[in-house]
Formats: sequence, C-alpha cells, structure tokens
Amino acid sequence: MTQSVQAPMAVEVATHPIEPAGVVAAGLPGVVTDFAADKQAFPVPWGKAMMWIFLLSDTFIFTCFLTSYMHVRMSTTVPWPNPSEVFALSLGGEPIPLILIAIMTFILISSSGTMAMAVNYGYRRNRGRTASLMLITAAFGTTFVGMQAFEWTKLIVEEGIRPWGNPLGAAQFGSSFFMITGFHGLHVSAGVIYLVIVALKVWRGDYERSGNYEIVEIAGLYWHFVDLVWVFIFAFFYLW
Repeated sequence: MTQSVQAPMAVEVATHPIEPAGVVAAGLPGVVTDFAADKQAFPVPWGKAMMWIFLLSDTFIFTCFLTSYMHVRMSTTVPWPNPSEVFALSLGGEPIPLILIAIMTFILISSSGTMAMAVNYGYRRNRGRTASLMLITAAFGTTFVGMQAFEWTKLIVEEGIRPWGNPLGAAQFGSSFFMITGFHGLHVSAGVIYLVIVALKVWRGDYERSGNYEIVEIAGLYWHFVDLVWVFIFAFFYLW
C-alpha cells in the first residue's frame, strides 16, 4: 500500500502598503484626517508665540509714534528746542547736558543684563537666584520710572512745557515728548508689575512643581523689548 504525500497548500496573506510617517493620505479623507489631527506647524510654545505677536504689534505702534515725531520735527517752521539744554540738570550750580537721561539709560540697559541672568538661572531651576535677579530687574525699572517722573515734573513745573504748548519753541515738542515717553513709561510700569508677580511665583515654587520655567523667558522677551525701544527713543528724541 502506497501512501501519498500531499503538498502543503500555499496560504495567501493580504498585505496593504504601509504609508511612511508624515505622508498624508490622498483625497478628501486625507484632508479631513490631517486637519482633525493635533498638529503643530512650528515647534514654538503658545505663550512665547503670543508674546512675539504682541511685541510685533507694539513695534508698529512705537514705529508710528517715532515716525510721526520725525515728520513733525522736520516740517515745523518754529525752532525746535535744544534737547541738551532742555534736559540739562544742574549739579553744583553748573548745568550738565543729558546727565539724568544718561543715568536712566544706563539703569535700563543694566536691567537687561540682570533679566538675562534670571532667564539663565531659571532654566537651571535655581529659583532663589532667578527670583532675586527678577526682583533686582524690577527695582531697576522702578528707579527708571521714578527718574522719569522727576524729569516730567521738572519740565512741567520749572520749564512750563505742556502737551498743548511749549514756551521754549515749537508747540509740538511737548505733545511729542509726553506721548512717546509716557507710552514707554507705561510699558515699563506694566513690566515691573509683571516681573514682581512672576518672581513671587518662582520664589513660591509654582514652576518648580510643573518643571517649566518658560514664563521667565517670556517675561524676559517683554523686558528686552522695552529696553530696545528706549534705545531708539534716546537716539531720536534726546540726541537728535
């Protein structure tokens, strides 16, 4: 008796092509799937992106202010007051041109350095030094605003300069000065409050629990922007 050997049957396995990662399916289903997925076009945290958008809009505002100021100054037929004389401060009976403005500029630029150090220590998760440096930065900003208030008082009380008039020359001088420096001073004041709030939260350990000190960098972006704007104000308004 012979035993027949049956050959094994071939089993067909249905295979489907696997799409590599990042490839979108064709047609309308692919469009729907892609838009329904949680995708991020740029790897930028939303807080930092929103701050950049805010700073961009603020850049347009300050640009309009400074451009309008330059147009007014170049088009007026009345003599423009000499900033070296208007913003001089008497020390020992001798007027020193722009001495107060120079000190204010030095303070604000120095605050950028302390803020940069705060961001550095924030990413190292050293909350003690981060909070301390942020409070020092806020103190610099408070000093700047205080000196600006002194400058305003001197111009209003002693020089008689008003937003609607100027006994020293062109009437547009007062409106331009109070508008531009006042708007910048408002930004510095808001930045001081912002820094103090974030510094207290850092000191309390709120960001230590979450493990994310990104808010310190976001506050630093705002503060560096305020310092950069002052450089342009100093150059166009006080040195020109």
